Amino acid sequence: MTDSSDYVVVGAGLAGAATAWQLAARGHQVTILERNVPASHDASSHGSARIFRYAYADHFYTHAVAESKGLWDGLAEVAGTPLITPSGAVDFGSERHPRLLASVLADEGIEHELLDADAARDRWPGLAFDTEVLWHPGAGVIDAETAVNAMVDQAVKHGARLLTGWSLRSLDRTAAGYRLSSTTGETFDAGHVVISAGGWLPGLLGKLGLPAGFLAGLPQITVRQEQAFHFRYRDPDSAAKWPTFINKREDIQVYGLPGGRDAGFAGQKVAEYNGGRFIPSAAEQTREVDPANRSRVVDYVTRLLPGLDPEPYAETTCLFTNTPTEDFIIDRVDGLTILSPCSGHGAKFAPLIGQWAADLASGAANVALRFRTATTAVSNR
Repeated sequence: MTDSSDYVVVGAGLAGAATAWQLAARGHQVTILERNVPASHDASSHGSARIFRYAYADHFYTHAVAESKGLWDGLAEVAGTPLITPSGAVDFGSERHPRLLASVLADEGIEHELLDADAARDRWPGLAFDTEVLWHPGAGVIDAETAVNAMVDQAVKHGARLLTGWSLRSLDRTAAGYRLSSTTGETFDAGHVVISAGGWLPGLLGKLGLPAGFLAGLPQITVRQEQAFHFRYRDPDSAAKWPTFINKREDIQVYGLPGGRDAGFAGQKVAEYNGGRFIPSAAEQTREVDPANRSRVVDYVTRLLPGLDPEPYAETTCLFTNTPTEDFIIDRVDGLTILSPCSGHGAKFAPLIGQWAADLASGAANVALRFRTATTAVSNR
């Protein structure tokens, strides 16, 4: 027999779990179909270390971070576990524009401080600075895996079902909504579907029966196989003093954050932003670290992070799924919602993205048009 649900959410990463939680909390009948397990280690929402920060050059996103923080706090309270560890954040480099970021934070009422390079070096001797530095103490580190499981747990407590090992092959329209078919031949009927498949989305778009105009209006979705490396603190007693950081230079763009549980709390997680190779979809990932990328990051650590041992003690690959503008995709046609939160920066917004996606999928409210380019393109024809 074919099972059914009013709402089906495909994918139990941060965005999918948040959407399922929001829909179930509103009293909707919800089923989560996850190809592996929630926060799967071959997807984008695994592990314990994602940056939570307010610093954006765009007022929209800084305001949205502030809004999402209240939702994070509420989730942590009901889950009974911390989800964001405070650390503060520093932003610097010729291409990061700390003064511009500071002006946005000032407009949004976010606590911050601008320091010259010498003052920043005195405060954080483990980092080398050659430009002004923006410090905002409200930043921190998200435990992504714990957050996903907390949101799934809340969804289930509100009546949602979770089915794991359910990999979507195709989706077809029916008189009552949609029929989803799995790669193993199972079927599932739904009145409404939310596709939150992360790096697998590019390989699925052509199998969803989307109207041609809507499909053509979606922004290009790219997937990168990224690398992240963990470097030990030279002074283990300094661990609690390390902030998250983003350094954008002309030669390289790098971010770092305390590595947390992922690598034994012993060092800083450091990676080149968008430094990995493009792949057609997550299905083509090799999970092999690129030696050239490792070399670039090690060279950066050697030159510019004197507080770290430049020999990585752990390394991993991960997936970044992005649009050209790095705006999210939260768009809907008929009863089908496409959700892609841009895993290069979307984690910090997860509960809010779930709220937005639940609003759109249920018809409770619209979302910003910057996330609905396909609908906009169709309406402008």
